[in-house]
Amino acid sequence: MSVKKRAYYRSALHAHLQAEWLLVLFAALAIALAVLDPRPLASYRHWLQLPTLAGLMGLLIAIQGIRDSGLVQHAAVAMVARAHSLRGLGLLLVSATALLSMVLTNDVSLFLIVPLTLAIGAVSNLPVLRMVVLEALAVNAGSTLSPIGNPQNLLLWQHSQLPFLHFAAAMLPAAAVMFVLVAAFTLLWLPRDRVALSPERIDGVVASSRLGTCSMAALVGMVLLMEYGQAPLGALLLLALFALLARSSLARIDWLLLLTFAAIFLGLGHFANLPLVHQALDRLDFGQPLTMYASGIVASQLISNVPATVLLLERTPDAIALAVAVNVGGFGVAIGSLANLIALRLAKQPHGLRLLHLVSIPFLLVCAPLVYLAWRWLG
Repeated sequence: MSVKKRAYYRSALHAHLQAEWLLVLFAALAIALAVLDPRPLASYRHWLQLPTLAGLMGLLIAIQGIRDSGLVQHAAVAMVARAHSLRGLGLLLVSATALLSMVLTNDVSLFLIVPLTLAIGAVSNLPVLRMVVLEALAVNAGSTLSPIGNPQNLLLWQHSQLPFLHFAAAMLPAAAVMFVLVAAFTLLWLPRDRVALSPERIDGVVASSRLGTCSMAALVGMVLLMEYGQAPLGALLLLALFALLARSSLARIDWLLLLTFAAIFLGLGHFANLPLVHQALDRLDFGQPLTMYASGIVASQLISNVPATVLLLERTPDAIALAVAVNVGGFGVAIGSLANLIALRLAKQPHGLRLLHLVSIPFLLVCAPLVYLAWRWLG
């Protein structure tokens, strides 16, 4: 191999590793912990969360089909044509994201809204990256209210055995404060400009009605199968269906996102089960509301809010207190909620991680004390 070719491949590999730094980081963490603290194979299977990965794969397949059909672009053109201001359009998207996350869970709502946002940005002057960051905040706020809005709420709802409406009512003060802050920030951060169309970029024609219809049906079916604990079956059915009918859509799926989440689950799952972590937790009094609240937020910043929930679940006498804490912990650093990573990965915008942190960390610092006061006074 020539010197030029070797240099080219080294440069390409370096660029690829930079783009996939999250995958590299957590893969290295998982490997290092496996070497330094080996565990039985069953532990790794548990940490890998195969049903979650299968659900994510099924969603990726269905949404890629919807994108390729042209339905998203068609919806984007229709929405922009009726919008007047960027702030009004932004508030509409943020509200839709929050509402969808209450019913379809936070990740599913992002899979629907972020592609729509990208399509709107392609035909208008909407600042796409700002909008995606706002949607990442909105999905954390909206999903907080619902027992089925995100994985940590579902786990705590089932663990507490509270009635659905009782759980939602207990979470209402926290969710209301979060959404009001997100809505206010949306109005402050987005420009006052009117929506301006780019006529040369407008293409609202549905390229394949058949693919769009099948993909929408696939998405609905996948969500239902996930709801009933059959995510692996749904993912296999969609994989087979698209392999037969829309193989080109499969080729365009972001498969590395699945590997990234697998590495995150293994690395963080193992880290949360280290003896040193449990020894540190044994020193804390989780019967104190402020201790519980702060611990849930800090743990979410370190290992993400779903693993933090699992880690603290048996240590707290109050499931609602933990639910409030880990949902607030979804703000802050990107790893606080895996929904943040999904939003950034779907958007694929330059400097997305940096902008998210510039917004989300101050947002957490403002939101955390206000939510705590609202929860203690009104909860």
